[in-house]
Amino acid sequence: MVGNTTKKYKSIFGSIVFLLLLNFQPLSAQEKIVYKTLDTVSLSLEFYYPQNLVENKKYPVMVFFFGGGWAKGNTQQFKPHAAYFAQRGIIGVLADYRVKSRHKTTPFESLKDAKSVIRFLRSNADKYHIDADKIIVAGGSAGGHLAAATATIAKYNDPKDDLNISPKPNALVLFNPVIDNGPGGYGYNRIGEEYLHFSPLHNLRKGAPPTVIFLGTEDHLIPVETAQYYKKVMEKIGSRCDLYLYEGQKHGFFNYKREKYYRQTVAKTDEFLVSLGFLQKP
Repeated sequence: MVGNTTKKYKSIFGSIVFLLLLNFQPLSAQEKIVYKTLDTVSLSLEFYYPQNLVENKKYPVMVFFFGGGWAKGNTQQFKPHAAYFAQRGIIGVLADYRVKSRHKTTPFESLKDAKSVIRFLRSNADKYHIDADKIIVAGGSAGGHLAAATATIAKYNDPKDDLNISPKPNALVLFNPVIDNGPGGYGYNRIGEEYLHFSPLHNLRKGAPPTVIFLGTEDHLIPVETAQYYKKVMEKIGSRCDLYLYEGQKHGFFNYKREKYYRQTVAKTDEFLVSLGFLQKP
Protein backbone atom coordinates (compact mmCIF):
# COMPACT_ATOMS: atom_id res chain seq x y z
CA MET A 1 0.00 0.00 0.00
CA VAL A 2 2.79 2.42 0.91
CA GLY A 3 4.58 1.68 -2.35
CA ASN A 4 1.42 2.34 -4.37
CA THR A 5 0.81 5.59 -2.51
CA THR A 6 4.38 6.74 -3.19
CA LYS A 7 4.05 5.93 -6.89
CA LYS A 8 0.73 7.79 -7.03
CA TYR A 9 2.25 10.83 -5.30
CA LYS A 10 5.22 10.89 -7.71
CA SER A 11 2.87 10.60 -10.68
CA ILE A 12 0.74 13.52 -9.45
CA PHE A 13 3.86 15.54 -8.57
CA GLY A 14 5.32 14.97 -12.05
CA SER A 15 2.05 15.97 -13.70
CA ILE A 16 1.87 19.23 -11.76
CA VAL A 17 5.48 20.13 -12.57
CA PHE A 18 4.84 19.23 -16.23
CA LEU A 19 1.89 21.65 -16.31
CA LEU A 20 4.04 24.37 -14.73
CA LEU A 21 6.65 23.80 -17.43
CA LEU A 22 4.03 23.72 -20.17
CA ASN A 23 2.74 27.17 -19.20
CA PHE A 24 6.16 28.62 -18.38
CA GLN A 25 7.68 31.40 -20.48
CA PRO A 26 11.38 32.34 -19.98
CA LEU A 27 11.79 35.79 -18.44
CA SER A 28 14.52 38.39 -18.79
CA ALA A 29 17.11 38.79 -16.05
CA GLN A 30 16.02 41.40 -13.51
CA GLU A 31 19.51 42.35 -12.38
CA LYS A 32 23.09 42.03 -13.61
CA ILE A 33 25.89 42.33 -11.06
CA VAL A 34 29.67 42.35 -11.52
CA TYR A 35 31.11 39.90 -9.00
CA LYS A 36 34.75 40.05 -10.06
CA THR A 37 37.09 42.35 -11.97
CA LEU A 38 40.50 41.32 -13.30
CA ASP A 39 42.41 44.02 -15.19
CA THR A 40 40.08 44.77 -18.12
CA VAL A 41 37.82 41.74 -17.56
CA SER A 42 34.54 42.07 -15.64
CA LEU A 43 32.61 38.92 -14.78
CA SER A 44 28.90 39.16 -14.08
CA LEU A 45 25.97 37.36 -12.54
CA GLU A 46 22.45 37.58 -13.98
CA PHE A 47 19.70 37.34 -11.36
CA TYR A 48 16.20 35.92 -11.86
CA TYR A 49 14.04 36.66 -8.83
CA PRO A 50 10.77 35.03 -7.75
CA GLN A 51 7.71 37.17 -8.37
CA ASN A 52 6.44 39.24 -5.45
CA LEU A 53 9.76 39.09 -3.64
CA VAL A 54 9.22 39.56 0.10
CA GLU A 55 11.68 42.18 1.37
CA ASN A 56 12.85 40.49 4.58
CA LYS A 57 12.56 36.90 3.39
CA LYS A 58 15.58 34.75 2.48
CA TYR A 59 15.33 32.50 -0.57
CA PRO A 60 17.32 29.50 -1.83
CA VAL A 61 19.59 30.40 -4.73
CA MET A 62 20.46 28.22 -7.72
CA VAL A 63 23.65 29.08 -9.63
CA PHE A 64 24.17 27.78 -13.17
CA PHE A 65 27.54 27.25 -14.90
CA PHE A 66 27.40 26.80 -18.69
CA GLY A 67 29.28 24.09 -20.54
CA GLY A 68 31.85 24.32 -23.30
CA GLY A 69 34.99 22.51 -22.20
CA TRP A 70 36.26 25.53 -20.18
CA ALA A 71 36.96 26.94 -23.68
CA LYS A 72 33.69 28.50 -24.85
CA GLY A 73 29.99 28.89 -24.04
CA ASN A 74 27.82 31.57 -22.49
CA THR A 75 25.31 32.11 -19.70
CA GLN A 76 22.24 31.85 -21.93
CA GLN A 77 22.45 28.04 -21.98
CA PHE A 78 20.63 27.83 -18.65
CA LYS A 79 18.38 30.89 -18.97
CA PRO A 80 15.17 28.78 -19.19
CA HIS A 81 16.22 26.78 -16.15
CA ALA A 82 16.97 29.86 -14.06
CA ALA A 83 13.71 31.52 -15.03
CA TYR A 84 11.70 28.37 -14.32
CA PHE A 85 13.09 27.93 -10.82
CA ALA A 86 12.56 31.63 -10.13
CA GLN A 87 8.90 30.96 -10.86
CA ARG A 88 9.08 28.16 -8.28
CA GLY A 89 10.52 30.39 -5.55
CA ILE A 90 14.28 30.06 -6.00
CA ILE A 91 16.58 32.91 -7.01
CA GLY A 92 18.17 31.83 -10.29
CA VAL A 93 21.67 33.06 -11.11
CA LEU A 94 23.52 32.69 -14.41
CA ALA A 95 27.27 32.91 -13.78
CA ASP A 96 29.88 34.00 -16.28
CA TYR A 97 33.47 32.80 -15.86
CA ARG A 98 36.72 32.94 -17.79
CA VAL A 99 37.11 30.58 -20.77
CA LYS A 100 39.89 29.99 -23.28
CA SER A 101 38.19 31.51 -26.34
CA ARG A 102 37.38 34.85 -24.70
CA HIS A 103 40.05 35.18 -22.03
CA LYS A 104 42.95 32.90 -23.13
CA THR A 105 42.73 31.08 -19.79
CA THR A 106 43.02 27.50 -18.55
CA PRO A 107 40.48 25.32 -16.70
CA PHE A 108 42.16 26.33 -13.44
CA GLU A 109 41.05 29.95 -13.85
CA SER A 110 37.53 28.76 -14.62
CA LEU A 111 37.44 26.93 -11.29
CA LYS A 112 38.82 29.92 -9.40
CA ASP A 113 35.99 32.02 -10.82
CA ALA A 114 33.36 29.43 -9.93
CA LYS A 115 34.51 29.48 -6.32
CA SER A 116 34.50 33.29 -6.38
CA VAL A 117 30.83 33.20 -7.44
CA ILE A 118 29.77 31.14 -4.43
CA ARG A 119 31.83 33.25 -2.03
CA PHE A 120 30.34 36.44 -3.50
CA LEU A 121 26.77 35.19 -3.08
CA ARG A 122 27.40 33.91 0.42
CA SER A 123 29.09 37.13 1.57
CA ASN A 124 26.31 39.25 0.01
CA ALA A 125 23.43 37.00 1.04
CA ASP A 126 21.52 39.71 2.92
CA LYS A 127 21.81 42.17 0.06
CA TYR A 128 20.38 39.74 -2.51
CA HIS A 129 17.74 38.01 -0.30
CA ILE A 130 19.71 34.74 -0.27
CA ASP A 131 19.57 31.97 2.30
CA ALA A 132 23.31 31.27 2.62
CA ASP A 133 22.55 27.71 3.81
CA LYS A 134 20.54 26.88 0.71
CA ILE A 135 22.94 27.44 -2.17
CA ILE A 136 22.34 25.02 -5.05
CA VAL A 137 24.97 24.84 -7.78
CA ALA A 138 24.15 23.41 -11.20
CA GLY A 139 26.04 23.01 -14.44
CA GLY A 140 26.36 21.09 -17.67
CA SER A 141 29.43 19.27 -19.00
CA ALA A 142 32.48 21.39 -18.02
CA GLY A 143 30.05 23.63 -16.14
CA GLY A 144 29.00 20.48 -14.29
CA HIS A 145 32.65 19.96 -13.41
CA LEU A 146 32.83 23.49 -11.96
CA ALA A 147 29.68 22.88 -9.94
CA ALA A 148 31.00 19.58 -8.53
CA ALA A 149 34.47 21.07 -7.98
CA THR A 150 33.17 23.93 -5.82
CA ALA A 151 32.01 21.18 -3.45
CA THR A 152 35.01 18.85 -3.61
CA ILE A 153 38.22 20.68 -4.59
CA ALA A 154 40.30 22.50 -1.97
CA LYS A 155 42.95 23.86 -4.34
CA TYR A 156 42.64 26.67 -6.96
CA ASN A 157 41.33 29.71 -5.11
CA ASP A 158 41.57 33.33 -6.19
CA PRO A 159 43.91 35.00 -3.66
CA LYS A 160 41.74 38.12 -3.81
CA ASP A 161 38.79 36.17 -2.38
CA ASP A 162 38.00 36.04 1.31
CA LEU A 163 39.15 32.46 1.82
CA ASN A 164 37.38 32.31 5.18
CA ILE A 165 34.10 32.12 3.24
CA SER A 166 33.25 28.62 2.09
CA PRO A 167 32.63 28.05 -1.64
CA LYS A 168 30.95 24.73 -0.87
CA PRO A 169 27.30 24.54 -1.99
CA ASN A 170 24.47 22.83 -0.13
CA ALA A 171 23.27 20.78 -3.11
CA LEU A 172 24.41 19.93 -6.63
CA VAL A 173 22.47 19.46 -9.88
CA LEU A 174 24.75 18.03 -12.57
CA PHE A 175 23.86 17.63 -16.27
CA ASN A 176 26.22 15.18 -18.06
CA PRO A 177 29.02 16.53 -15.86
CA VAL A 178 32.76 16.19 -16.33
CA ILE A 179 33.58 14.46 -13.03
CA ASP A 180 36.68 12.46 -13.97
CA ASN A 181 39.77 14.36 -15.17
CA GLY A 182 42.19 11.49 -14.59
CA PRO A 183 43.99 9.44 -17.27
CA GLY A 184 41.27 8.35 -19.69
CA GLY A 185 38.90 11.01 -18.36
CA TYR A 186 37.86 14.27 -20.00
CA GLY A 187 40.40 17.09 -20.01
CA TYR A 188 43.42 15.09 -18.86
CA ASN A 189 45.40 16.39 -21.85
CA ARG A 190 45.05 19.91 -20.40
CA ILE A 191 45.05 19.10 -16.69
CA GLY A 192 47.83 16.53 -16.57
CA GLU A 193 48.90 15.27 -13.16
CA GLU A 194 47.01 18.12 -11.53
CA TYR A 195 43.95 15.89 -11.91
CA LEU A 196 44.73 14.60 -8.44
CA HIS A 197 43.73 18.02 -7.09
CA PHE A 198 41.24 19.03 -9.82
CA SER A 199 39.07 15.99 -10.54
CA PRO A 200 35.87 15.73 -8.44
CA LEU A 201 35.86 11.92 -8.64
CA HIS A 202 39.33 11.79 -7.10
CA ASN A 203 38.49 14.22 -4.29
CA LEU A 204 35.21 12.97 -2.86
CA ARG A 205 35.21 13.24 0.92
CA LYS A 206 32.74 12.81 3.75
CA GLY A 207 30.34 15.73 3.82
CA ALA A 208 29.89 16.06 0.04
CA PRO A 209 26.51 17.73 -0.61
CA PRO A 210 23.47 15.82 -1.93
CA THR A 211 23.73 15.48 -5.68
CA VAL A 212 21.57 14.60 -8.66
CA ILE A 213 23.15 13.60 -12.00
CA PHE A 214 21.50 13.40 -15.43
CA LEU A 215 23.28 11.48 -18.20
CA GLY A 216 22.49 10.01 -21.60
CA THR A 217 23.57 6.41 -22.17
CA GLU A 218 25.14 7.33 -25.53
CA ASP A 219 27.19 10.25 -24.20
CA HIS A 220 30.53 10.11 -26.05
CA LEU A 221 32.34 12.18 -23.40
CA ILE A 222 31.01 10.88 -20.09
CA PRO A 223 30.80 7.08 -19.75
CA VAL A 224 27.83 5.70 -17.84
CA GLU A 225 30.28 3.65 -15.77
CA THR A 226 31.95 6.86 -14.55
CA ALA A 227 28.67 8.26 -13.27
CA GLN A 228 27.75 4.95 -11.67
CA TYR A 229 31.12 4.79 -9.90
CA TYR A 230 30.73 8.40 -8.72
CA LYS A 231 27.37 7.47 -7.23
CA LYS A 232 28.89 4.40 -5.55
CA VAL A 233 31.70 6.42 -3.96
CA MET A 234 29.26 9.15 -2.85
CA GLU A 235 27.13 6.56 -1.09
CA LYS A 236 30.20 4.96 0.52
CA ILE A 237 31.13 8.28 2.12
CA GLY A 238 27.56 8.75 3.33
CA SER A 239 26.30 11.29 0.78
CA ARG A 240 23.20 11.11 -1.37
CA CYS A 241 23.65 10.81 -5.13
CA ASP A 242 20.65 10.30 -7.42
CA LEU A 243 21.54 9.18 -10.94
CA TYR A 244 19.11 9.32 -13.87
CA LEU A 245 20.12 7.66 -17.14
CA TYR A 246 18.35 8.48 -20.42
CA GLU A 247 18.45 5.65 -22.90
CA GLY A 248 20.02 6.48 -26.27
CA GLN A 249 20.64 10.14 -25.46
CA LYS A 250 23.87 11.93 -26.27
CA HIS A 251 25.84 14.79 -24.75
CA GLY A 252 23.74 17.93 -24.22
CA PHE A 253 20.40 16.10 -24.42
CA PHE A 254 18.98 18.15 -21.51
CA ASN A 255 19.18 21.59 -23.15
CA TYR A 256 16.06 23.70 -23.69
CA LYS A 257 15.97 23.01 -27.44
CA ARG A 258 15.50 19.33 -26.64
CA GLU A 259 12.09 20.05 -25.15
CA LYS A 260 11.14 16.54 -24.05
CA TYR A 261 14.30 15.94 -22.05
CA TYR A 262 14.51 19.51 -20.82
CA ARG A 263 11.08 19.04 -19.24
CA GLN A 264 11.93 15.62 -17.83
CA THR A 265 15.22 16.69 -16.24
CA VAL A 266 13.78 19.93 -14.85
CA ALA A 267 10.86 17.98 -13.34
CA LYS A 268 13.30 15.56 -11.68
CA THR A 269 15.38 18.49 -10.41
CA ASP A 270 12.24 20.06 -8.96
CA GLU A 271 11.40 16.77 -7.22
CA PHE A 272 14.98 16.51 -5.88
CA LEU A 273 14.87 20.02 -4.41
CA VAL A 274 11.47 19.40 -2.84
CA SER A 275 12.89 16.28 -1.16
CA LEU A 276 15.68 18.42 0.34
CA GLY A 277 13.24 21.01 1.65
CA PHE A 278 14.55 23.73 -0.68
CA LEU A 279 11.21 23.96 -2.48
CA GLN A 280 7.59 23.52 -1.50
CA LYS A 281 5.47 20.95 -3.35
CA PRO A 282 3.84 22.67 -6.34
